Amino acid sequence: MDNDLEMLHLLALEEEEDMAEDEDQIYRAALTGALIYLGAAESRKRRGARRQRLYLVRNELLPNPRVGTPWQRLLDSRSDPAYITTMGIDVTTFTYILDSGFTEHWNATPIPRADCPGTAVPRLNSRSLDAAGALGLILHYLNSTMREVSLMQIFALIPSTVSRYITFTLTILLSVLRVIPESEVRWLIGDEFQSNNDLIIVRHNLLTGAFGSMDGLNLAVQTSTNQEIENATFNGWLHDHFVSSVLAFGASGVIIACKLNAPGSWHDSRVARPIYEKLRAETPEGYYLVTDTAFPRGTDQIKGRIKAPMKDGTRLPADPVARKAAMAFDRQLLSYRQTAEWGMRAVQGSFGRLRVPLEINFEARRGDLLETVVRLYQIRTRLVGINQIRSVYMPIWRENEQEQLWSHFEDILFRDQRKMDRVSRFHCIEEDT
Repeated sequence: MDNDLEMLHLLALEEEEDMAEDEDQIYRAALTGALIYLGAAESRKRRGARRQRLYLVRNELLPNPRVGTPWQRLLDSRSDPAYITTMGIDVTTFTYILDSGFTEHWNATPIPRADCPGTAVPRLNSRSLDAAGALGLILHYLNSTMREVSLMQIFALIPSTVSRYITFTLTILLSVLRVIPESEVRWLIGDEFQSNNDLIIVRHNLLTGAFGSMDGLNLAVQTSTNQEIENATFNGWLHDHFVSSVLAFGASGVIIACKLNAPGSWHDSRVARPIYEKLRAETPEGYYLVTDTAFPRGTDQIKGRIKAPMKDGTRLPADPVARKAAMAFDRQLLSYRQTAEWGMRAVQGSFGRLRVPLEINFEARRGDLLETVVRLYQIRTRLVGINQIRSVYMPIWRENEQEQLWSHFEDILFRDQRKMDRVSRFHCIEEDT
């Protein structure tokens, strides 16, 4: 009997130990779950804090956007090198754009807001920037690859104001540029064909009749969830998404014709059809554009009005004299064709915004941005002076941005382009990587 009682007592103790062990395991599991939950919550909190650092709030910025900001220091410096480095134009040209209608439009047009009717009277005293500040903002934006957080620091503006002002100011700037004569893009007329050829034959004496050069420009664009847009912008040759443009440059360096914002899947020759029509209908006999071999010589209607270097495998004349003449002419075509590539680099290299993938969902706004860039290029060429830019300011840009960025920007990651952005470097802005 005593042995049975002892056995029952041992069994009871063993059962109590098992229950205590089970409770301890349950407690440990609950504690582990709580720690995981709290750790995940803390991780989300920290990620949220890091995301918040991508923009700035008012108490983290200078108190008054119109007083003591980096932009105000730049504006008051009246320094041509500083203006050209950050905005692409000199002091005189900046003032000229303001006086050509920009200030008037800025002061007379209400900024679109969801909570304000479009017919409302502008409240200039309530605006964070005056007309000069607004023009400076949009030119900084176009000439750089900076994120908006850097513009917030330079102009002391909160995120919503930066975005709203960029959209609004781009519209005003384009409307003003369209009435400024120096921004005009037009085909040559009359004696201008011969005047441009005279400039060319100074260095390329065999290119009698050449008046300019033409090339295509592919700009990276964001991808779209719309399958039709996705297919239209995908360039099978370059294996990425682009919008295509074609620009023709006169011998003086100005753009004489362009077709902008075409689908990236289009071949350059298709994009250039409006320029082909100008060659057919508005170009005197004997004059021609120099291109690369991507552009077909066209139909009989424009025969002889597009000339390009010979392709590999082209059969040369059997006569030695004729062969020598053909090779000399081809070398000069190849040499002069480089001016189109230089023109493209002058556009894409100086307007840093074109090196960042363009937005895909707003085709009209993308087209407005490209037209604005082209017209600003025209103004800079005619008013600042293309020779001055080539001999003085291009070396400055090359030094600031490094030769790799200027000559091979198509091969550089967008992140690295931002690091080498000349406008950021001028203002000593540290971009968040």
